[in-house]
Amino acid sequence: MNFNQASYTISAKSLKDCPDDSAAEVAFAGRSNAGKSSAINAITGQSRLARISKTPGRTQSINYFRIEDGRYLVDLPGYGFAKVPLEVKQQWQYELERYLRQRRVLVGLILLSDIRHPLKDFDRMMIDWAQQSELPLLLLLTKADKLKRGAVNNALTQVQGQYADGGLTVQPFSALRSSGVEQVRSVLSQWLQAPPELATQPS
Repeated sequence: MNFNQASYTISAKSLKDCPDDSAAEVAFAGRSNAGKSSAINAITGQSRLARISKTPGRTQSINYFRIEDGRYLVDLPGYGFAKVPLEVKQQWQYELERYLRQRRVLVGLILLSDIRHPLKDFDRMMIDWAQQSELPLLLLLTKADKLKRGAVNNALTQVQGQYADGGLTVQPFSALRSSGVEQVRSVLSQWLQAPPELATQPS
């Protein structure tokens, strides 16, 4: 699967605006400062595919990036630091929940969490939801370039230890250094090419 040919398709304001031709899609979720856009750009080898802003919370819709016919990467609205009115945040939360619960072609979830302070409350909620829904999930500990190797390994061990019985797959990731990109591409290819009922947790 050639991720370098990814192209922006549409920004859906609600579930009804999502593409009708989608056969399989993987969503990227995380706090507004977790580096979702940077990760998507690194994975697709395109520096400007997903918009990066110095102001967290700029992603206010469900953004679709087409990999090939019927296969998409989906950038979900970030949660956390967005400086927007409360009613806007509530609308984002509503649409995010509808998407996660009702989008039948969703075959996997990439959850991004800053390795320097991982697993905030919403991260844990997303992990629990994915496990209960039996939706394959890969947790990326982003910005690994900010820590030395020993600290990265310590953070990885700590997170894995908290979900030792839950089968959670965790991967350190750095968009700046392209560290972890090939591993994520491998997981995405597996998920996007398999029928939804056959998608499995990454090993």
